[in-house]
Amino acid sequence: MTDKTFKDLNLIPPLEKALSKREYTIPTPIQLKSIPGLLEGRDLIGIAQTGTGKTAAFILPILQRMTEKYPRVIKTLVLAPTRELAAQIGESFSMYGEFLKFKHTVIFGGVGQGRQVHALEKGVDILVATPGRLLDLLNQKKLTLKNIEFFVLDEADRMLDMGFIHDIKKVILKLPEKRQSLFFSATMSPTVNDLARTLLDNPLHVEVAAQATTVDTIDQCLFFVDQHVKERLLLDLLQPKHLTSVLVFTRTKHRANKVATFLNKHNISASAIHGNKSQGARTKALNDFKTGKIKVLVATDIAARGIDINNISHVINFEFPNEPESYVHRIGRTARAGAEGTAFSFCAAEERSSLNDIERLIRQKIEVVDHKFHSEAAKNAVGTAAKPPPRKKRNFTKKFKSHGKPQHRSRRR
Repeated sequence: MTDKTFKDLNLIPPLEKALSKREYTIPTPIQLKSIPGLLEGRDLIGIAQTGTGKTAAFILPILQRMTEKYPRVIKTLVLAPTRELAAQIGESFSMYGEFLKFKHTVIFGGVGQGRQVHALEKGVDILVATPGRLLDLLNQKKLTLKNIEFFVLDEADRMLDMGFIHDIKKVILKLPEKRQSLFFSATMSPTVNDLARTLLDNPLHVEVAAQATTVDTIDQCLFFVDQHVKERLLLDLLQPKHLTSVLVFTRTKHRANKVATFLNKHNISASAIHGNKSQGARTKALNDFKTGKIKVLVATDIAARGIDINNISHVINFEFPNEPESYVHRIGRTARAGAEGTAFSFCAAEERSSLNDIERLIRQKIEVVDHKFHSEAAKNAVGTAAKPPPRKKRNFTKKFKSHGKPQHRSRRR
């Protein structure tokens, strides 16, 4: 099975030409398992990590099976959780469909809708969208989904994590009953499974790599370190020249900004990307990272979901995620397209329980690295010391003087 090439998948010449132009000859496991069934018109549920080639696994058969109806109407709808991922999927449609006549557009929130509406009015065959903006334009009657032949729900688990379940159900109600539906998720929770069953008809089930496992080609390393010296450790690790393209994860937007500012002050080019950044700032940061203009991109989990870049050499977990499954998504940003990669993780005492949960999930111990900032306290933390401290309640008594009258802050800043 591993000896098969794209030529064995019975793709039409324009698709073979696009693949050949980019020197893509060997399909990934998910492409080998998915494309033949999708070309037969089967619904599909795909359980796959990032970097497995799942985007091409659904784009190639859709481009082959789409009918050329004129005037142009939306025949394919792809729903993605973030604007970055939607843009990446749009780029993939451009690449694989280079020698076909289909037109596509991408719509998402965070920017004005004018250009997006104009593109829809000119007519498109393929629409890639985030749920919120899609529903906005549907409610404004700027588009219709009555001609949909192919529906793809990508990264369904992240969709549900972000609270899009009701939006997705609203979109599904507007689709024709007769269609081919494709459903992709990195994990299969009961909620995700329930959604899949309502969406799919006798689907082909494809799974590559066991659920919640990490890519074999990723070298995982663990650094026990006290919280207040994490930035110094990060700076130390970023000095070697072979760390060429580094994605750093933080749990909060504030921390992402702080880490990026710290690195720039120490002459390491970095940008932060998170939900509070404008779309223009996020796009610029991504492009600067892709082209090597900056060495480090500091991101929160949701903002990083659409980052699909093949040459990321290192992923660094500056802080562990809230959910252990996110660790798998994070480190999967390196070692893409068959390359090797490295994942460094910083563990402070209050993150020790999170580390235990992650190692239980991935069924392996992460190799501990000896370094000059090593913390035995972090390594040996147990009980309450191994968990984040409870959030402090705001002390409203500070706002009052001893006589019980409120203090008034000056309005001058």
